Amino acid sequence: MAVLLALTVVQRLVGFLRGVLFCRWLDPGDLGQWDMILAFLELAAPAAVLGVPGSFGRYVEYYRQRGQLRTFLRRTTGVSIATAVVAITLIVTAAPWFSRLVFGVDNHVDLIYLIALCLGAVIVHNFVGELFASLRMFRVASLLQFAHGLLFATLAIGLLVGWRLDSASVVLAYGGAYALCSVGAIFGLRSVWRSIPPTECPMSQQALWSKLVPFAVWIWLGNWLTNLFVITDRYMIVHFSGLDAETSLQLVGQYHSSRILPVLLVSIVGMLSTMIIPHLSHDWESGRRDLVARRMQLTMKLVGLSVLGAASIIDLLAPTLFQYAFADKFSIGLSVLPGTLMYCTWFAMVTIIQIYLWCAERARLGSLALTIGLVVNICLNLILLPRLELFGAVLATSIANAITLIILYLLCRPHGLILDRGAWVISAAPLLLFLPAWATLLGVAVLLALIYTTDQLLDRDEKQQLLVVADGYVQKISDFRELFRNTTSRRR
Repeated sequence: MAVLLALTVVQRLVGFLRGVLFCRWLDPGDLGQWDMILAFLELAAPAAVLGVPGSFGRYVEYYRQRGQLRTFLRRTTGVSIATAVVAITLIVTAAPWFSRLVFGVDNHVDLIYLIALCLGAVIVHNFVGELFASLRMFRVASLLQFAHGLLFATLAIGLLVGWRLDSASVVLAYGGAYALCSVGAIFGLRSVWRSIPPTECPMSQQALWSKLVPFAVWIWLGNWLTNLFVITDRYMIVHFSGLDAETSLQLVGQYHSSRILPVLLVSIVGMLSTMIIPHLSHDWESGRRDLVARRMQLTMKLVGLSVLGAASIIDLLAPTLFQYAFADKFSIGLSVLPGTLMYCTWFAMVTIIQIYLWCAERARLGSLALTIGLVVNICLNLILLPRLELFGAVLATSIANAITLIILYLLCRPHGLILDRGAWVISAAPLLLFLPAWATLLGVAVLLALIYTTDQLLDRDEKQQLLVVADGYVQKISDFRELFRNTTSRRR
């Protein structure tokens, strides 16, 4: 997992460098267009397939243990293809309406056609990636993501330099990278399919869908709500800020500059959540539910501390980054960066804590928490956005994320996950980002000191778990060194 996370970090670093180039080359208006397009694709891709691929992490292991995996995959693939075709057709036929939805005006129909093509490639890639992850082939899933990052960067730079210096080049590069990766992944799936044993006992359509549909619907609703929760502030800026379309898109471009690094942190946590779901699901199915609860609490603490530590460093270095890397074009984005870092830290913790409800087959409770947070976000944006503009949107989103996280904690209690005082303290720690950057970094150092000297944040059992994991990696490194020495000696 550590190796795969390292690969993910490298891929996200490529994404960060790509984002820096976009900020340098595109004006705020074009950058705002790209941000809205990306937000729409992230919302539409899981919604188009009704959450069916999102259920793979929970049910692939379930049906594999029962010898029915081949039937499960055949049927879910057919449904996903059918719903994706319907969604793409709808976007193409109603292009002016979608142009108003995404950009606030109806004269960007050509971009909507590009978005429709891009959506098909994104759906295929996400489907294949979810399947590889659910089969615990995380190396392949990570390589797919890594390949897409490199291809997207290469194609985008080539099109921006050699074709058009606007959002259309970025969209075409984004979809083209997903298409190329998907073609390679589909060829790779042939060997996986051949390795799956034939179905041992027949499974009726009713038996499959009566079990899958309730969970898939809640996953679909959860994904839709999650993505809507993420993009609400930007859509509110376009449609409810009181500004004209061009000015509002420029403000979204400023917002995009403040989100590049925070979203990088959230994406790494998202990859981590995809990797641990099958493992926790396996433990849950094996009856080790207390172990799942303990691991979930420790994971949540580590994620909160890690993201907060990274956020404090970003906050400290941000003025230099915005001045030189972003060509000093995004002063408004720099001013709201601490708030963006704060709510992204909370959202990373929301992403992790939802896994427990998924394992407990209570995905609807996660959707309930997101719905409440979404309503809070919309209401606060309606109040704060016209008065405070971008700062109001960031403040509204921060409050909504904090409320959502608290609700999720409370909803997990009846199902066995009772968080200790350390978890609550770490959850409140992102408020440190309201302080000056040096004070935030000092606060993080104090938290780490408390972990080392006391059992208030991490208890003895959690520290022991970390020591066991660390000893395992130390032993692996020692074994590798010994193997390297022996290999070198034989060559001599």
